Amino acid sequence: MSTIAVLGMPNTGKSTLFNRLTGHHAHIGNWPGLTVDLMQADLQLSGRNVQLVDLPGIYDLRGHSDDEAVVRRFLEQTPVDLVLVVLNASQLDRQLRLALQVQQLGLPAVVALNMADEAARFGVSINAETLSAALGQPVLPLSAKYRQGLETLQHTLLTQLDTRAEHTAEVPQQLEERLAAADADLDGAMADLVQRCVTLPGRWRDSRSRRLDAVLLHPLLGLPLFFLAMALMFQGIYAIGVPVQEALGGLLDQFGQLVLKPLLAPLPALLQGFLLEGLYQGLGTVMAFLPVIALFFLAMGVVEDSGYLSRAAYLMDAFMERIGLDGRSFVLSLMGFGCNVPAIMGTRVMRDRGLRLLSMLIIPFSLCSARLNVFLFMAAVFFPPRIGGLVIFGLYLTSFGAAMLTALLFRGRFPSNEPLVLELPPYRLPTAGQMLSRAWSEVKHFWLWSRRFIVFGVVAVWLLNNLPVGVEPASSASLAGQLGSLTQPLLAPIGINPKLAVALLFGFIAKEIVLGGLAVIYGQADPAALSRAIASDVSWPQAVSFMLFTLLYTPCLSTVAVIRSESKKLSFTLLSVAWSLLLAWLVSFVAFQTITRLS
Repeated sequence: MSTIAVLGMPNTGKSTLFNRLTGHHAHIGNWPGLTVDLMQADLQLSGRNVQLVDLPGIYDLRGHSDDEAVVRRFLEQTPVDLVLVVLNASQLDRQLRLALQVQQLGLPAVVALNMADEAARFGVSINAETLSAALGQPVLPLSAKYRQGLETLQHTLLTQLDTRAEHTAEVPQQLEERLAAADADLDGAMADLVQRCVTLPGRWRDSRSRRLDAVLLHPLLGLPLFFLAMALMFQGIYAIGVPVQEALGGLLDQFGQLVLKPLLAPLPALLQGFLLEGLYQGLGTVMAFLPVIALFFLAMGVVEDSGYLSRAAYLMDAFMERIGLDGRSFVLSLMGFGCNVPAIMGTRVMRDRGLRLLSMLIIPFSLCSARLNVFLFMAAVFFPPRIGGLVIFGLYLTSFGAAMLTALLFRGRFPSNEPLVLELPPYRLPTAGQMLSRAWSEVKHFWLWSRRFIVFGVVAVWLLNNLPVGVEPASSASLAGQLGSLTQPLLAPIGINPKLAVALLFGFIAKEIVLGGLAVIYGQADPAALSRAIASDVSWPQAVSFMLFTLLYTPCLSTVAVIRSESKKLSFTLLSVAWSLLLAWLVSFVAFQTITRLS
């Protein structure tokens, strides 16, 4: 099988191109000799099997970041048949460095000038034929966003692979030494290529970005507008997603009662209960929230692909610097709203170890999509619809506050002096198809990743509720009741009753289990019925405390594992877990006791 490595700088649309070529059918691959996993996908190019590997976005093959080291090790250790170099066509005066370095290494390559439509809109003209002749590599203008030029790219990739079919793929020897030897001439070669092949406008035509930035990056209005946009986004997700979730939950409950229950009737009662009340109810409750997860990823995709996410980093950089972080830490925290794991892995772009560790310490406080399920449900139970979205937004602000407090307290222990170099991409209008495809891919990944934990969790909760045999399910005599009672000296002061405590204990494995666990504990799969059961057993101050504790305590075992892997220190991992538990308890205690005394 032939191997094509995809190489490019950040903000070039490399991931978009990779997804367009693969159809979002990528998977994680573990490569020998590397400390990270890479995205890869198997393609068919006119019947030829091709393995496409998406390398981390880097600025320079000689750079000192972890991502740049990973790319170098990959090229040194992995025979590649072709390198697909992805460049931003509107920024060739800065991005040709990678293409020249690949040329210096003698690697066969195809250069994709992505965002060619954007370059034309800005008044940038590129002579692709002259550039191709100078590089000795095919150069193809295209637009991955609008699927322009993809067929030509695929044909060119196949042609280049066929040309090299009789040659054994080689790995460059002494990569760093060869790059260093030619580094002195690199700037001159870049300037010469730009002069010969690229025509830049005397004045950039991107008046739209300038007008928007005048408002959205305003020194006084920028931050309030950003937080207002986030509040409206979460209110919209809540207003649209909750009714859809409730309708889907009702359908799943009817299916269980009208179809599954009669089918399972011949089985022993205990086995019936296990399959219907345990496995199906737990999984069904989580499945009902998948539309909300899709809406969340859809909204975040719009924020990111429009170019606004980079503006958020710019707006927050000055503030973040005061607490020992920078704008990248803020962006990664926003990415953590989807999932903490890739956000923590994203800290590799930071060269300073102190900055990396401090960022890894705050990212777990980002309200990930798994926790969002719990909060959407609890907010719908205890708060009227008109303020439900604001409650969710308040939890996001609380997570932000917890992260900032953590940074303030620990910045002295993890100091950093690394400057931030931030490039603001132009504003882009995301396409509906791309956003829907991305949302579907993220939801599918969320479900495939979490289902193993969900199955384990709901089964374990059901067993705890129904053992020993003969006791009333979920009673104080059950294993769950006994386990919940053991936690009361610690959790009773913050309003967490034994049933909620059991859900929290299993939530340590994965937050996806919390809601499914509650469905099993209360014996209700239908969200409406589960809402009534919880509302009759839990007061709203208890609900607030429960949400705050769920927000702040350890996200999941996967997050703990990746912190251990990325930090390479057990002591730091234990610090992260202990601090999140302590902060969760303190915040929940203050909130519960204050609300109880005032109400």
